[in-house]
Amino acid sequence: MTECIERPLYIDRLKPFIGKSLIKVLIGQRRVGKSYLLMQLRDLIEKQSPDTQIIYINKEQHEFSKISNSDDLFLYLKENVKGNGNVALFIDEVQDIESFEITLRDLATRGNYDIYCTGSNANLLSSELATFLSGRYIEIKVFGLSYTEFLVFYNLQDSVAAFQTYLKFGGLPYLINLNTEIQVAYEYLTSIYNTILLKDVVARFKIRNVKFLENLVEFLADNIGSIVSSKKISDYLKSQKVNISPQVVIDYLGYLESSFLIFKVKRTGIEGKKIFEIGEKYFFEDIGIRNAIVGYKTGDIHKILENVVYLHLRMAGYSVTVGQEGNKEIDFIAQKAGEKIYVQVAYMLINEGTIYREYGNLLEISDNFPKYVVTMDELTEISTYKGINRMHVKDFCSKMV
Repeated sequence: MTECIERPLYIDRLKPFIGKSLIKVLIGQRRVGKSYLLMQLRDLIEKQSPDTQIIYINKEQHEFSKISNSDDLFLYLKENVKGNGNVALFIDEVQDIESFEITLRDLATRGNYDIYCTGSNANLLSSELATFLSGRYIEIKVFGLSYTEFLVFYNLQDSVAAFQTYLKFGGLPYLINLNTEIQVAYEYLTSIYNTILLKDVVARFKIRNVKFLENLVEFLADNIGSIVSSKKISDYLKSQKVNISPQVVIDYLGYLESSFLIFKVKRTGIEGKKIFEIGEKYFFEDIGIRNAIVGYKTGDIHKILENVVYLHLRMAGYSVTVGQEGNKEIDFIAQKAGEKIYVQVAYMLINEGTIYREYGNLLEISDNFPKYVVTMDELTEISTYKGINRMHVKDFCSKMV
Protein backbone atom coordinates (compact mmCIF):
# COMPACT_ATOMS: atom_id res chain seq x y z
CA MET A 1 0.00 0.00 0.00
CA THR A 2 1.26 3.50 -0.82
CA GLU A 3 2.57 5.42 2.17
CA CYS A 4 0.08 8.17 3.01
CA ILE A 5 2.31 11.19 2.38
CA GLU A 6 0.69 14.42 3.49
CA ARG A 7 -0.42 17.03 0.96
CA PRO A 8 -0.68 20.23 3.01
CA LEU A 9 -1.81 22.22 -0.05
CA TYR A 10 -5.23 20.57 0.37
CA ILE A 11 -5.29 19.60 4.04
CA ASP A 12 -4.63 23.21 5.07
CA ARG A 13 -7.52 24.41 2.89
CA LEU A 14 -9.84 21.90 4.55
CA LYS A 15 -8.80 22.33 8.20
CA PRO A 16 -10.94 25.45 8.82
CA PHE A 17 -14.04 23.46 7.82
CA ILE A 18 -13.45 20.35 9.94
CA GLY A 19 -16.35 19.84 12.32
CA LYS A 20 -18.54 22.34 10.47
CA SER A 21 -21.92 21.33 9.03
CA LEU A 22 -20.82 22.31 5.51
CA ILE A 23 -20.36 19.37 3.14
CA LYS A 24 -16.76 19.17 1.95
CA VAL A 25 -16.45 17.90 -1.63
CA LEU A 26 -13.09 16.94 -3.16
CA ILE A 27 -13.37 16.84 -6.95
CA GLY A 28 -10.86 15.76 -9.55
CA GLN A 29 -9.75 13.16 -12.03
CA ARG A 30 -9.51 9.54 -10.95
CA ARG A 31 -6.27 8.55 -9.20
CA VAL A 32 -5.07 12.07 -8.38
CA GLY A 33 -5.09 11.18 -4.68
CA LYS A 34 -8.57 12.13 -3.44
CA SER A 35 -9.00 8.84 -1.56
CA TYR A 36 -5.75 9.31 0.32
CA LEU A 37 -6.78 12.84 1.28
CA LEU A 38 -9.98 11.38 2.73
CA MET A 39 -7.89 8.90 4.72
CA GLN A 40 -5.67 11.71 6.02
CA LEU A 41 -8.73 13.71 7.06
CA ARG A 42 -10.18 10.63 8.76
CA ASP A 43 -6.96 10.08 10.69
CA LEU A 44 -6.83 13.77 11.65
CA ILE A 45 -10.39 13.73 12.98
CA GLU A 46 -9.80 10.46 14.89
CA LYS A 47 -6.83 12.12 16.57
CA GLN A 48 -8.51 15.46 17.30
CA SER A 49 -11.97 14.11 18.22
CA PRO A 50 -11.70 10.50 19.42
CA ASP A 51 -15.37 10.47 20.45
CA THR A 52 -16.53 11.12 16.88
CA GLN A 53 -17.85 8.02 15.08
CA ILE A 54 -16.24 7.44 11.70
CA ILE A 55 -18.30 6.08 8.79
CA TYR A 56 -16.25 5.42 5.63
CA ILE A 57 -17.92 4.38 2.35
CA ASN A 58 -15.80 3.65 -0.71
CA LYS A 59 -17.99 3.06 -3.76
CA GLU A 60 -15.12 1.36 -5.57
CA GLN A 61 -15.12 -1.47 -3.00
CA HIS A 62 -17.48 -4.40 -3.43
CA GLU A 63 -18.74 -4.33 0.16
CA PHE A 64 -20.49 -1.03 -0.58
CA SER A 65 -21.95 -2.05 -3.95
CA LYS A 66 -25.43 -2.37 -2.44
CA ILE A 67 -25.51 1.37 -1.71
CA SER A 68 -26.75 2.38 -5.13
CA ASN A 69 -29.14 5.23 -4.34
CA SER A 70 -30.11 7.77 -1.72
CA ASP A 71 -32.48 5.40 0.10
CA ASP A 72 -29.75 2.73 0.33
CA LEU A 73 -27.37 5.30 1.77
CA PHE A 74 -29.91 6.45 4.36
CA LEU A 75 -30.63 2.85 5.39
CA TYR A 76 -26.91 2.01 5.67
CA LEU A 77 -26.36 4.97 7.97
CA LYS A 78 -29.42 4.12 10.05
CA GLU A 79 -28.06 0.62 10.59
CA ASN A 80 -24.45 1.61 11.29
CA VAL A 81 -24.51 4.93 13.15
CA LYS A 82 -24.60 4.33 16.91
CA GLY A 83 -26.33 6.77 19.23
CA ASN A 84 -26.76 10.51 18.69
CA GLY A 85 -23.16 11.65 18.96
CA ASN A 86 -21.02 13.37 16.34
CA VAL A 87 -20.44 11.47 13.09
CA ALA A 88 -17.75 12.05 10.47
CA LEU A 89 -19.05 10.63 7.19
CA PHE A 90 -16.68 9.94 4.31
CA ILE A 91 -17.99 8.88 0.88
CA ASP A 92 -15.49 8.10 -1.87
CA GLU A 93 -16.86 8.53 -5.45
CA VAL A 94 -20.21 9.84 -4.27
CA GLN A 95 -21.52 10.32 -7.82
CA ASP A 96 -21.95 6.54 -8.03
CA ILE A 97 -24.85 6.84 -5.57
CA GLU A 98 -27.98 7.92 -7.42
CA SER A 99 -29.64 11.03 -5.90
CA PHE A 100 -26.97 11.14 -3.16
CA GLU A 101 -27.74 14.81 -2.60
CA ILE A 102 -31.15 14.04 -1.03
CA THR A 103 -29.62 12.16 1.90
CA LEU A 104 -26.68 14.56 2.25
CA ARG A 105 -29.05 17.52 2.45
CA ASP A 106 -30.97 15.77 5.23
CA LEU A 107 -27.80 14.94 7.16
CA ALA A 108 -26.40 18.45 6.80
CA THR A 109 -29.41 19.86 8.66
CA ARG A 110 -28.99 17.57 11.69
CA GLY A 111 -25.99 19.38 13.16
CA ASN A 112 -24.00 16.32 14.23
CA TYR A 113 -22.73 15.19 10.80
CA ASP A 114 -19.34 16.26 9.47
CA ILE A 115 -19.48 15.19 5.80
CA TYR A 116 -16.67 14.65 3.26
CA CYS A 117 -17.10 13.36 -0.29
CA THR A 118 -15.00 12.80 -3.37
CA GLY A 119 -16.21 12.82 -6.97
CA SER A 120 -14.82 12.31 -10.47
CA ASN A 121 -17.56 13.89 -12.54
CA ALA A 122 -17.80 17.68 -12.66
CA ASN A 123 -21.17 18.03 -14.39
CA LEU A 124 -23.03 15.64 -12.13
CA LEU A 125 -21.57 17.03 -8.94
CA SER A 126 -21.88 20.70 -9.78
CA SER A 127 -25.47 20.43 -11.00
CA GLU A 128 -26.72 18.32 -8.09
CA LEU A 129 -24.81 20.21 -5.42
CA ALA A 130 -25.77 23.62 -6.73
CA THR A 131 -29.44 22.64 -7.02
CA PHE A 132 -29.99 20.76 -3.78
CA LEU A 133 -27.17 21.84 -1.48
CA SER A 134 -26.82 25.52 -2.28
CA GLY A 135 -24.97 27.25 0.54
CA ARG A 136 -24.32 23.98 2.36
CA TYR A 137 -21.12 22.80 0.68
CA ILE A 138 -17.61 23.82 -0.33
CA GLU A 139 -15.73 22.37 -3.28
CA ILE A 140 -11.99 21.74 -3.36
CA LYS A 141 -10.36 20.89 -6.70
CA VAL A 142 -7.67 18.21 -6.30
CA PHE A 143 -4.92 17.87 -8.88
CA GLY A 144 -2.17 15.33 -9.38
CA LEU A 145 1.17 16.03 -7.74
CA SER A 146 2.69 19.45 -8.19
CA TYR A 147 6.40 19.49 -9.00
CA THR A 148 7.29 20.24 -5.36
CA GLU A 149 5.02 17.40 -4.17
CA PHE A 150 6.61 15.13 -6.78
CA LEU A 151 10.05 15.83 -5.25
CA VAL A 152 8.75 14.95 -1.77
CA PHE A 153 7.00 11.76 -2.92
CA TYR A 154 10.07 10.48 -4.75
CA ASN A 155 12.59 11.86 -2.24
CA LEU A 156 14.38 13.76 -5.01
CA GLN A 157 16.51 16.88 -4.94
CA ASP A 158 15.33 19.78 -7.07
CA SER A 159 17.26 19.53 -10.34
CA VAL A 160 16.81 19.74 -14.08
CA ALA A 161 16.94 15.92 -14.25
CA ALA A 162 14.17 15.61 -11.63
CA PHE A 163 12.03 18.14 -13.52
CA GLN A 164 12.52 16.25 -16.78
CA THR A 165 11.33 13.08 -15.02
CA TYR A 166 8.23 14.99 -13.90
CA LEU A 167 7.63 16.11 -17.50
CA LYS A 168 7.73 12.48 -18.69
CA PHE A 169 5.68 10.78 -15.99
CA GLY A 170 3.34 13.46 -14.64
CA GLY A 171 1.88 13.55 -11.16
CA LEU A 172 -0.36 10.55 -10.47
CA PRO A 173 0.73 9.48 -6.95
CA TYR A 174 0.49 5.69 -7.46
CA LEU A 175 3.43 5.78 -9.87
CA ILE A 176 5.67 5.81 -6.80
CA ASN A 177 4.87 2.07 -6.47
CA LEU A 178 6.18 1.30 -9.96
CA ASN A 179 9.70 1.32 -11.31
CA THR A 180 10.76 4.20 -13.51
CA GLU A 181 10.81 2.24 -16.76
CA ILE A 182 8.80 4.37 -19.12
CA GLN A 183 6.97 1.37 -20.63
CA VAL A 184 5.74 0.16 -17.23
CA ALA A 185 4.63 3.65 -16.21
CA TYR A 186 2.83 4.29 -19.47
CA GLU A 187 1.02 0.94 -19.29
CA TYR A 188 -0.35 1.99 -15.90
CA LEU A 189 -1.24 5.48 -17.16
CA THR A 190 -2.95 3.98 -20.21
CA SER A 191 -5.06 1.78 -17.94
CA ILE A 192 -6.14 4.85 -15.96
CA TYR A 193 -6.96 6.67 -19.19
CA ASN A 194 -9.07 3.73 -20.38
CA THR A 195 -10.93 3.66 -17.05
CA ILE A 196 -11.70 7.38 -17.26
CA LEU A 197 -12.80 7.10 -20.87
CA LEU A 198 -15.00 4.04 -20.44
CA LYS A 199 -16.45 4.61 -16.97
CA ASP A 200 -16.63 8.40 -16.69
CA VAL A 201 -17.42 9.24 -20.31
CA VAL A 202 -18.67 6.31 -22.42
CA ALA A 203 -20.84 4.66 -19.75
CA ARG A 204 -22.06 7.84 -18.05
CA PHE A 205 -22.97 9.68 -21.25
CA LYS A 206 -23.97 6.57 -23.23
CA ILE A 207 -21.43 7.21 -25.99
CA ARG A 208 -21.84 4.98 -29.03
CA ASN A 209 -19.01 6.20 -31.24
CA VAL A 210 -16.13 5.23 -28.97
CA LYS A 211 -13.60 5.24 -31.81
CA PHE A 212 -14.38 8.88 -32.58
CA LEU A 213 -13.99 9.72 -28.89
CA GLU A 214 -10.55 8.09 -28.87
CA ASN A 215 -9.56 9.96 -32.04
CA LEU A 216 -10.70 13.22 -30.47
CA VAL A 217 -8.56 12.64 -27.37
CA GLU A 218 -5.54 11.82 -29.54
CA PHE A 219 -6.10 15.02 -31.52
CA LEU A 220 -6.22 17.06 -28.31
CA ALA A 221 -3.14 15.31 -26.92
CA ASP A 222 -1.23 16.14 -30.09
CA ASN A 223 -2.42 19.76 -30.07
CA ILE A 224 -2.08 20.89 -26.46
CA GLY A 225 -1.22 24.57 -26.37
CA SER A 226 -2.71 25.21 -29.82
CA ILE A 227 -5.82 27.28 -30.45
CA VAL A 228 -8.50 24.88 -31.62
CA SER A 229 -12.23 25.06 -32.28
CA SER A 230 -14.97 22.52 -32.75
CA LYS A 231 -15.04 23.35 -36.47
CA LYS A 232 -11.29 22.88 -36.78
CA ILE A 233 -11.56 19.51 -35.09
CA SER A 234 -14.54 18.55 -37.25
CA ASP A 235 -12.68 19.56 -40.42
CA TYR A 236 -9.61 17.58 -39.35
CA LEU A 237 -11.71 14.49 -38.72
CA LYS A 238 -13.39 14.86 -42.11
CA SER A 239 -9.92 14.85 -43.67
CA GLN A 240 -9.47 11.50 -41.92
CA LYS A 241 -12.74 10.25 -43.48
CA VAL A 242 -14.66 10.72 -40.19
CA ASN A 243 -17.79 12.82 -40.70
CA ILE A 244 -18.71 14.41 -37.36
CA SER A 245 -20.59 17.70 -36.95
CA PRO A 246 -19.15 20.57 -34.86
CA GLN A 247 -22.04 20.22 -32.36
CA VAL A 248 -21.18 16.59 -31.66
CA VAL A 249 -17.56 17.66 -31.16
CA ILE A 250 -18.70 20.31 -28.66
CA ASP A 251 -20.74 17.70 -26.77
CA TYR A 252 -17.86 15.23 -26.62
CA LEU A 253 -15.43 17.92 -25.47
CA GLY A 254 -17.83 18.72 -22.64
CA TYR A 255 -17.96 15.07 -21.62
CA LEU A 256 -14.15 14.89 -21.51
CA GLU A 257 -14.00 18.07 -19.44
CA SER A 258 -16.57 16.74 -16.98
CA SER A 259 -14.37 13.70 -16.33
CA PHE A 260 -11.41 16.03 -15.59
CA LEU A 261 -9.35 14.40 -18.33
CA ILE A 262 -8.88 17.78 -20.03
CA PHE A 263 -9.26 21.48 -19.25
CA LYS A 264 -10.60 24.08 -21.65
CA VAL A 265 -8.86 27.46 -21.45
CA LYS A 266 -10.66 30.39 -22.99
CA ARG A 267 -9.12 33.39 -24.72
CA THR A 268 -9.62 36.90 -23.38
CA GLY A 269 -8.40 40.33 -24.39
CA ILE A 270 -4.95 40.99 -22.97
CA GLU A 271 -5.89 44.19 -21.16
CA GLY A 272 -9.66 44.31 -21.64
CA LYS A 273 -12.54 42.07 -20.65
CA LYS A 274 -13.35 40.75 -24.10
CA ILE A 275 -14.02 37.01 -24.15
CA PHE A 276 -13.55 35.12 -27.41
CA GLU A 277 -16.38 32.65 -27.97
CA ILE A 278 -14.63 30.61 -30.68
CA GLY A 279 -11.22 29.00 -30.32
CA GLU A 280 -9.61 27.88 -27.07
CA LYS A 281 -6.70 25.83 -25.79
CA TYR A 282 -6.96 22.40 -24.21
CA PHE A 283 -4.61 20.95 -21.62
CA PHE A 284 -4.50 17.60 -19.86
CA GLU A 285 -5.11 17.12 -16.15
CA ASP A 286 -2.08 14.82 -16.09
CA ILE A 287 0.80 15.25 -18.53
CA GLY A 288 1.82 11.61 -17.99
CA ILE A 289 -1.52 10.40 -19.34
CA ARG A 290 -1.12 12.72 -22.31
CA ASN A 291 2.34 11.27 -22.98
CA ALA A 292 1.02 7.72 -22.67
CA ILE A 293 -1.64 8.47 -25.31
CA VAL A 294 0.60 9.96 -28.04
CA GLY A 295 4.11 9.25 -26.76
CA TYR A 296 6.75 11.44 -25.16
CA LYS A 297 8.64 13.17 -27.96
CA THR A 298 11.36 15.77 -27.49
CA GLY A 299 9.85 17.72 -30.38
CA ASP A 300 6.77 18.28 -28.19
CA ILE A 301 8.71 19.78 -25.29
CA HIS A 302 7.21 23.27 -25.67
CA LYS A 303 3.68 21.85 -25.62
CA ILE A 304 4.49 19.78 -22.53
CA LEU A 305 6.03 22.75 -20.73
CA GLU A 306 2.98 24.87 -21.45
CA ASN A 307 0.69 22.15 -20.05
CA VAL A 308 2.77 21.84 -16.87
CA VAL A 309 2.89 25.61 -16.31
CA TYR A 310 -0.89 25.81 -16.76
CA LEU A 311 -1.40 23.05 -14.18
CA HIS A 312 0.94 24.79 -11.75
CA LEU A 313 -1.00 28.04 -12.01
CA ARG A 314 -4.27 26.22 -11.39
CA MET A 315 -2.83 24.34 -8.41
CA ALA A 316 -1.71 27.68 -7.00
CA GLY A 317 -5.31 28.86 -7.07
CA TYR A 318 -5.26 31.10 -10.15
CA SER A 319 -8.00 31.37 -12.72
CA VAL A 320 -6.26 31.20 -16.09
CA THR A 321 -7.02 32.44 -19.60
CA VAL A 322 -5.05 32.85 -22.82
CA GLY A 323 -4.42 36.50 -23.71
CA GLN A 324 -5.24 37.57 -27.26
CA GLU A 325 -5.05 40.99 -28.93
CA GLY A 326 -5.08 40.90 -32.72
CA ASN A 327 -2.31 38.53 -33.73
CA LYS A 328 -0.50 38.95 -30.40
CA GLU A 329 -0.81 36.24 -27.78
CA ILE A 330 0.14 35.91 -24.12
CA ASP A 331 0.30 32.25 -23.14
CA PHE A 332 -1.35 32.76 -19.76
CA ILE A 333 -3.08 35.54 -17.87
CA ALA A 334 -3.50 34.28 -14.31
CA GLN A 335 -5.65 36.03 -11.69
CA LYS A 336 -6.20 35.46 -7.99
CA ALA A 337 -7.65 37.70 -5.27
CA GLY A 338 -7.46 40.84 -7.40
CA GLU A 339 -3.86 40.19 -8.42
CA LYS A 340 -2.69 39.25 -11.90
CA ILE A 341 0.42 37.80 -13.54
CA TYR A 342 1.33 37.33 -17.19
CA VAL A 343 3.33 34.27 -18.26
CA GLN A 344 5.06 33.39 -21.53
CA VAL A 345 6.40 29.85 -21.93
CA ALA A 346 9.27 29.01 -24.27
CA TYR A 347 11.58 26.02 -24.56
CA MET A 348 14.72 28.06 -25.10
CA LEU A 349 15.46 31.62 -26.19
CA ILE A 350 17.87 30.62 -28.92
CA ASN A 351 17.88 33.72 -31.15
CA GLU A 352 16.80 37.35 -31.37
CA GLY A 353 13.53 36.43 -33.07
CA THR A 354 12.51 34.13 -30.19
CA ILE A 355 13.53 36.71 -27.61
CA TYR A 356 11.55 39.45 -29.34
CA ARG A 357 8.47 37.24 -29.65
CA GLU A 358 8.43 36.22 -26.01
CA TYR A 359 9.31 39.61 -24.51
CA GLY A 360 7.73 41.89 -27.11
CA ASN A 361 4.08 41.15 -26.35
CA LEU A 362 4.69 41.47 -22.61
CA LEU A 363 6.45 44.81 -23.03
CA GLU A 364 3.38 46.24 -24.74
CA ILE A 365 1.18 45.60 -21.70
CA SER A 366 0.78 48.91 -19.88
CA ASP A 367 -0.15 47.76 -16.38
CA ASN A 368 2.35 47.01 -13.62
CA PHE A 369 1.36 43.46 -12.75
CA PRO A 370 4.28 40.95 -12.72
CA LYS A 371 5.32 39.46 -16.05
CA TYR A 372 7.31 36.26 -16.54
CA VAL A 373 9.14 34.49 -19.33
CA VAL A 374 9.82 30.88 -18.28
CA THR A 375 12.16 28.62 -20.25
CA MET A 376 14.39 25.57 -20.03
CA ASP A 377 17.51 27.68 -20.58
CA GLU A 378 20.26 27.16 -18.01
CA LEU A 379 19.55 29.83 -15.42
CA THR A 380 20.84 29.89 -11.86
CA GLU A 381 18.61 32.71 -10.65
CA ILE A 382 15.83 35.05 -11.70
CA SER A 383 16.96 37.71 -14.15
CA THR A 384 15.04 40.71 -15.43
CA TYR A 385 14.78 42.47 -18.75
CA LYS A 386 12.97 45.82 -18.78
CA GLY A 387 11.01 44.75 -15.73
CA ILE A 388 10.13 41.28 -17.05
CA ASN A 389 11.23 38.34 -14.92
CA ARG A 390 12.97 35.43 -16.61
CA MET A 391 13.03 32.08 -14.80
CA HIS A 392 13.76 28.43 -15.37
CA VAL A 393 10.48 26.52 -15.64
CA LYS A 394 11.32 24.25 -12.71
CA ASP A 395 11.95 27.27 -10.49
CA PHE A 396 8.68 28.85 -11.58
CA CYS A 397 6.90 25.58 -10.68
CA SER A 398 8.74 25.44 -7.36
CA LYS A 399 8.41 28.98 -6.06
CA MET A 400 5.57 30.78 -7.81
CA VAL A 401 2.45 30.00 -5.75
